[in-house]
Amino acid sequence: MNHSYELPVDEVSYNFAFLDEFAKREIRRSILKAISIPGYQTPYASREMPMGRGFGTGGLQLTLSLLGAGDTLKVIDQGADDSVNAVNLRQFVELTCPGTSTTERAAEANIIQSRHRIPEDRLTANQILVLQVPTPDPLAIVEPSEARRKIMHGESDYASLLTKLYEDIVQFDEIAISNRYPTRLNGHYVIDSSPIPRFDVPKMHQSAALILLGAGRERKVYAVPPFTDAVPLAFEDVAFRTEAFLDHQGTRRHCDRCDSSTSYLDEIMHPDGSHHWQCSDTGYCNDRCARRDSAGSGAVRS
Repeated sequence: MNHSYELPVDEVSYNFAFLDEFAKREIRRSILKAISIPGYQTPYASREMPMGRGFGTGGLQLTLSLLGAGDTLKVIDQGADDSVNAVNLRQFVELTCPGTSTTERAAEANIIQSRHRIPEDRLTANQILVLQVPTPDPLAIVEPSEARRKIMHGESDYASLLTKLYEDIVQFDEIAISNRYPTRLNGHYVIDSSPIPRFDVPKMHQSAALILLGAGRERKVYAVPPFTDAVPLAFEDVAFRTEAFLDHQGTRRHCDRCDSSTSYLDEIMHPDGSHHWQCSDTGYCNDRCARRDSAGSGAVRS
C-alpha cells in the first residue's frame, strides 16, 4: 500500500485519514510487532475518534493507519454493507481519505474492516482483514487480574479456560460458546477471535490474508499472520463444530435468495409467522444473484 500520498493543504483542514502522521506510525509499529508474535496482545496508544464506542474505533484506527492513495476499502457489519455502523464508517473514510475508494465486493477490496463476520469469499494474499474487538483477552472470563493473565499467556497456561469449556459440556452436553471462540495460534497464544460466529473461526486457519484484530477501549492489537495455524480449543472426545443450519429433516438449509447452501445464514421472521433464510454476507449474496441473473438460468446451489 502506498503511504506517500500528501493531501494539498487547501483541500481540507485535517490530516489525511484523520489521524496525525505520528499516530499512524505508532499504530503501524504496533501492528508489525503483533504480526511478529502471532496472538500476542500488543498495546498501542488508542486515540479518541469522532464516533461513539461500539462503532469499532479500534478497528477503524488500524484501517486508517493502513489506508493510502489507491487503496480500496470494504466495511461490513454482521455481514451487511448497509447497516448503520457500516454506512457511517464507510462515509467517514470517504470524507477523510481522498484518493481511496470503497466497495461492497470483497474481491475488489484490499482492506476489509468487519464487525462480527469474516466474508464468505476466500481472502487472498493481497488483502488485509481488520476485525473489531470489544474484549481482546479470552482469559478475562476466568481470571480478573490482567497481570496474572499476562503470566498465563506467557506460560501458555490455559487450564482454567479448558475447565470453563468442560463445565459447558457437563451442563449443556456441548461447548456452548456461540461467538468469540478461543483459538490457539501456532500452538501457543490463545486469542479471542472477536465476536465472529463459530462458523467463521476455521477461516482463520492458514488464511492467505493478514488478519488484524483491534480493541480501541482496551488499547490492544493482535494478529493472525498469513498461513498461520489457528485451531479452536476443544477436546479429543468433544470436537469443535460450527453451526449446521439444519431443518427438521436434518437437511442443510440454503439461502432463499441466492440458493447458497455453504454460507452463514440469518433467520428472518415475517409478520405472518413464516421464516426466511438469507446469507448474512450481503455482498456475497448479491454477487451470486447477479451471476445467476446474467447467466439467465436458475440459481446454482453451491
